[in-house]
Amino acid sequence: MKKITTYIGEHIGSYLFAMFCLVTAIVLDMIYPQITQRIVDDVIMDGKAELLTKLLIGILLVGIGRCICGYFKEFTFDRMGATIGSDMRKDLFSHIQSLSMDYFHNTNTGELMARVKDDIDRIWGAFGYVSMLLIEVIIHIIMILCCMFRLNWKLAFLPLAFMSVCGAFAVIMERKLDQVFEQISEENSVLTTVAEENLAGVRTVKAFAREGHEIAKFLKHNRRYYDLNMQQSKVMVKYNPIFSFAGRVLPVCTAILGGYSVMKGEMTLGALVAFVEYTRNCTWPVEMIGWLPNELAAAIASYKKIKKIYGVTSSVKEPEAPVILNHVEGNVSFEHVSFEIDNKEILSDISFTIPAGKTLGIMGATGSGKSSIINLLQRFYDTTEGSIKLDGVDIRKLSLGQLRSSAAVVMQDVFLFSDTISENIKMGLRNEITSAQVQKAAHDAQAAHFIEKLDDKYETVIGERGVGLSGGQKQRISIARALAKHAPILVLDDSTSALDMETEHEVQMMLKQLEDTTKIIIAHRISAVRHADEILFLQDGKVAERGTHEELLEKKGLYYETFMAQYGTFLAS
Repeated sequence: MKKITTYIGEHIGSYLFAMFCLVTAIVLDMIYPQITQRIVDDVIMDGKAELLTKLLIGILLVGIGRCICGYFKEFTFDRMGATIGSDMRKDLFSHIQSLSMDYFHNTNTGELMARVKDDIDRIWGAFGYVSMLLIEVIIHIIMILCCMFRLNWKLAFLPLAFMSVCGAFAVIMERKLDQVFEQISEENSVLTTVAEENLAGVRTVKAFAREGHEIAKFLKHNRRYYDLNMQQSKVMVKYNPIFSFAGRVLPVCTAILGGYSVMKGEMTLGALVAFVEYTRNCTWPVEMIGWLPNELAAAIASYKKIKKIYGVTSSVKEPEAPVILNHVEGNVSFEHVSFEIDNKEILSDISFTIPAGKTLGIMGATGSGKSSIINLLQRFYDTTEGSIKLDGVDIRKLSLGQLRSSAAVVMQDVFLFSDTISENIKMGLRNEITSAQVQKAAHDAQAAHFIEKLDDKYETVIGERGVGLSGGQKQRISIARALAKHAPILVLDDSTSALDMETEHEVQMMLKQLEDTTKIIIAHRISAVRHADEILFLQDGKVAERGTHEELLEKKGLYYETFMAQYGTFLAS
């Protein structure tokens, strides 16, 4: 993770310019009471009317200069805050994308959304408006105290005492708020997760009439979030009146004590007017002392959360000097592969070889480890034992980019983006895949028929996760996406389960024509794998049976039992 100073250093020129404008604006604020002092002492008291025009022009110039510097100060700080916030969000998102799949198993989506959006926004504010105010308050107070000590050092101790007391209360408040903000940040991520899960699964919720239960669960976390915010509010309400009261009382006390000094001849009336003006300028820094710790505490809590994510590294490492294959043929081999997650054995001693252009079918009961083979081939995880080779090279020596681009995978859980059908098939390869290729892929996947009936055809925008499409339609679009990639390896992970028998047959016929593509077909249906060059039947993470369709039927084992369960009634008739 980049240090905060690194982000600031990348924009140091802009920050220095903003600081120059800030300091200039404060200096102009300090000049205004001095001009007022001269108007009172020289013009009103001494009758030097000829100075009035110059002094009024001075006030006008100070006002104009203050407006110009104030504009550039705030704009530059806001722009830098937005820029750094955007850079931090980009870096955080890139880091999250680089993490391996095991991290996402133990992390809620809502938590990551809260980190990327809400927490970065708080840091964004800390770098922009909040940091500007903090710096301005510090410089403002120092300059005001210098000016007041120059006017009357005895009277200056009064505002100094007020600000010291307010500063002490601000530190106490900041420490209390720091604890509350960490809890608020954590509960915000939980609340976001609950909302995201329920909105994404709204069909399931309604299908099981679970609206009442889910609302109650949401309200429970919403109440907790409310209580934490009220706890924060109670801390602020307890201390903010102190800052507000100090800001109101200070000018009055200054006028009373200063008036006594004027009567004693220790200071002029103009100096008192200027002094009171300075104390009024102390009002807003004192009030800011009560607000700034609140914002800083929120930003610090958010930074801690983000830093925690950066502390996680991917268990799947990119090789330092990757082997680059000039051309991927598609020869895949598993050599005594075993795989564990959290000390639980998923696969044990798996070995097989798929020559380029051949087809491997994989069957087995749910939980037998079928999809884990694909996860290992894509290096979503690394093997516990053994090795996986692509064209004779251990995949751990290949770059992740080349490895994953060499395989087109149709996932068991179809995910479609809220975009056009065309963009979902192209899957980000807008410049590489033409519209003609999209249409051909859709035709080969048996998806063109229903797509071309839509009003906007391939430019039809589908809802999030393909809402509005049937399971079979989503699977066909997903198959078209894989075919359009033209990768040397094609993986179908139970990707025809929602298709009718006729459509599945058409897809199988199309797959047989892909003679130069290595195909791995995971399925529960015999019809999906029966034409494979070799079929593996997994049981409890091990290869229980292997062979062609005919060979496995002759063994009358697990594969035969599955075949009879699916086709026994038909054969008997």
